[in-house]
Amino acid sequence: MDARTAVGDAAIVQAVFDETIALHRRTRDAVQETLIEAATAIRASLDAGGKLLVFGNGGSAADAQHMTAELVGRFELERDGLAAIALTADGSIVTSVANDFTFDWVFARQVEALGKPDDVALGISTSGRSANVRAGLEAANARGMKTIALTGRDGGVIGKAAAIHINVSHVSTARVQEVHRTVIHAICALIERGR
Repeated sequence: MDARTAVGDAAIVQAVFDETIALHRRTRDAVQETLIEAATAIRASLDAGGKLLVFGNGGSAADAQHMTAELVGRFELERDGLAAIALTADGSIVTSVANDFTFDWVFARQVEALGKPDDVALGISTSGRSANVRAGLEAANARGMKTIALTGRDGGVIGKAAAIHINVSHVSTARVQEVHRTVIHAICALIERGR
């Protein structure tokens, strides 16, 4: 690697970090109260014997599974496991519903099967436009569940479909995903410390 390439690479690394740090700060200030409201709703559901259903596509599917792992297992404190299910984790259900109905129904069908009025549904979409996330939140609303959207860009139809909307306002999917992970960790910290 020549010196010019090394300088260019270093500039890219610096720019990525600078941009995500700035977005973290803006988002912290913009969503703090809403984030606390979301964590309080989830904690209330869990305390009442309810559960959290989390879903999204691609990187957001991974975030759904990451969040439920932190709650079922442990985030930072030793405690009993908490009832949380990632609707992205069962490949047989996802592919059978996609095959027998449409991919738009992969989360809504699971919400219909598993969701109860005391439960919370959390849909994640970096674009704010995912049809199956919207359908999942709408199915949760129809069942009387509390709904939370974690979105990017302007929040789109996903933000409008939820009672609580946490928006990371940015056009870069990568930057939004980075902040989504921090939002998820903040929610987990609040839930865990409230138990």
